[in-house]
Amino acid sequence: MSTNEAVKRALSYSSWPMVFFLGLAGAYFAFTSDHPVGAFLAVYASAVFALFLLERYIPYEEQWLQPDGETVTSLGHTLLTKGLVQLAALASVIFPMLTASVLQPLAAMKFDLWPSDLPMAVQVLLAVTIAEFGLYWAHRIAHETVFFWRFHALHHSVVRLWVVNTGRFHVADSLFKIALSQIPLYLMGAPLPVFWWLAAVTAFIGILTHCNVDMKTGPLDYVFSTPRLHRWHHSKELPEGNTNYGENLVVFDQLFGSYFNPNRPSSVNIGIKGEIAKGFLPQLFQPFTKEGVRQIIGRSTKDN
Repeated sequence: MSTNEAVKRALSYSSWPMVFFLGLAGAYFAFTSDHPVGAFLAVYASAVFALFLLERYIPYEEQWLQPDGETVTSLGHTLLTKGLVQLAALASVIFPMLTASVLQPLAAMKFDLWPSDLPMAVQVLLAVTIAEFGLYWAHRIAHETVFFWRFHALHHSVVRLWVVNTGRFHVADSLFKIALSQIPLYLMGAPLPVFWWLAAVTAFIGILTHCNVDMKTGPLDYVFSTPRLHRWHHSKELPEGNTNYGENLVVFDQLFGSYFNPNRPSSVNIGIKGEIAKGFLPQLFQPFTKEGVRQIIGRSTKDN
């Protein structure tokens, strides 16, 4: 085995834990700094850049390195849609009065149930697990009902997976997921640092699940949502694609029978059978028109 091959093999086994745990270490220093949000964005950008380089050195699928014409649009959804929605969700935690005005009935129901005396690592693990329950069902519902699929299909319309299209979500899809995953934590009285750490875990696992890197994740596949599992989830074949709904953890996939991890290379035949509009704004408005929904679900205009 040549030195280059040995390095590639080592990176295949080490890149997932390296990016994830170094990312969390960077998040720790960011959150304890004078400028936590800005510092975290720098750490996150560094992780994205590292995966971008790894995609070119040890790609899972060579063809996914070729342009698909959707890079600018995917960046738009990441920065202008998912990013703004996440900031809005964070703002609702930082500014209780804003939360009270928008979610007044829920604000009145806020309970002091959060175990704030526990070590932060335990609180974060608890928060990730509670949020995952909401994320799992939001994701599963989005696949199993046409009303929500009309928004979620945008994420699945890509024909290649790579780190840039991690945040390619419709704003309505992101809001639905945040509502089901973060409102329970808010009602329980979780403090702001817990939300920061939840966002950090979700951010790093998100770029890892979508990256085009040949990662050997082995036992991690039974705990975390990994690139291998998520490629199956993006498969065009419904029996393969309607599986592995977990965003961070796969515990609920295992509990509710949607875990899928056959002993063969995960799918590269990804995408949807419907059609998504071209361009950022058309993609935002498409799910709100009758013809747009027909296009998304792949139904002819002549069909009833």
